[in-house]
Amino acid sequence: MLARLISYGVGFVFAGMLLVSLITGVATNLSSPPAPLPAEEFHLKPKPLSLSSDGPFGKFDNQQLQRGFQVYSEVCSACHSLNLVSFRDLKGLGYNDAEIKKIASDWKTQVPSINPETGEGSTRKALPSDHFPSPFPNEVAARAANNNALPPDLSLITKSREGGAAYIHSLLTGFQNQPAELLKKFPDAKTPQGLHYNPYFANLNIAMPPPLTTNGQVTYADGTPATVDQMAQDVSAFLVWTANPELERRHAAGLSVSIFLLFATILGYLAYRQIWHDAKRQVRVTGVLEPEAQARTRRAKAKQGVAG
Repeated sequence: MLARLISYGVGFVFAGMLLVSLITGVATNLSSPPAPLPAEEFHLKPKPLSLSSDGPFGKFDNQQLQRGFQVYSEVCSACHSLNLVSFRDLKGLGYNDAEIKKIASDWKTQVPSINPETGEGSTRKALPSDHFPSPFPNEVAARAANNNALPPDLSLITKSREGGAAYIHSLLTGFQNQPAELLKKFPDAKTPQGLHYNPYFANLNIAMPPPLTTNGQVTYADGTPATVDQMAQDVSAFLVWTANPELERRHAAGLSVSIFLLFATILGYLAYRQIWHDAKRQVRVTGVLEPEAQARTRRAKAKQGVAG
C-alpha cells in the first residue's frame, strides 16, 4: 500500500513539473514570440502548372517530352545526372532505335570503362543499354565545380520535391534580384557571394545560377518558340516522365480495375436481390413467434379470462 502511494506521489510530481513547463513555455512564447525569419515571410509556394499528364486519365505529350529532353541535354546535363534512366528508355518519348543509338553515341559525357588491353580505367561511347552517365566522376569533383554545392540527380526530382513539376517550373523561372523590402526588414539577409536569390527555394538562396536565361537558348526541332517559360515547362514535363515512366500504363490499369469493380459490384447486388428474394419467401417463423402459436396462446388466455 505504501509503495503504491509513493508511486502515485512520484507520478503527480512529474505530471506537475510537465504542466508547469508547458504553461511557462506557452507564456514565454506569447510574451516574447520568436523573431520572424526571411524565409518565413518571403518564401513563395510554386505557381500552378498544368501538364497533359495530370489527373487520373492524364497522358504524356511526346512532343513536349522530346523538347524537355532537348533542354535537359543542352542545358541541365552539364551539372545534373539521370542515374536511374537509360538511353533505351527514350523509346517512351517516341524515339526509334536508330535515333536512340545516335543519341547515346553522341552524348557529351562518356561512360566509365576499363581498357581491355591494359586493365586501366578508361571511357567509351555510351550504348543504348547504358544509363545516362554522370557529368562528374565523383562527388568531390562535383562539389569542386559548383562552389561546394552538390547538384542533385534529377531522375526522381519531381517525386522528391514538394510541389513536383510545379516546383521545378517555378524554381527555373523564379530567379530575381533580392527585394528591397527584404533587405530593409532584414539587413543581414543579403544573398551571400556565390548564391542566387530565388523565392521558391527553401531558404531563398540557391547555389545554382539561373540555367534558363534568354528566349531562344534552345532551338526546338518542331519550331515551338523557346521562351524561358516554355523551356521550363517542357523540362518539368520531361522530369515527370523520368520519375513516372509507367504513368500511362498505371492510369490505364487503374481505369480497367475501376470498371471491373463497378461491374462486380452491380453483379453482386443483382445476385443478392435474386437469392434473398426467394429466401425471404421461404423463411418460416417457428417457436413462440409463429403466428399460429401466438393465436393459440391468445385463445388459451381468453378461455382462462386472462387479459393480454
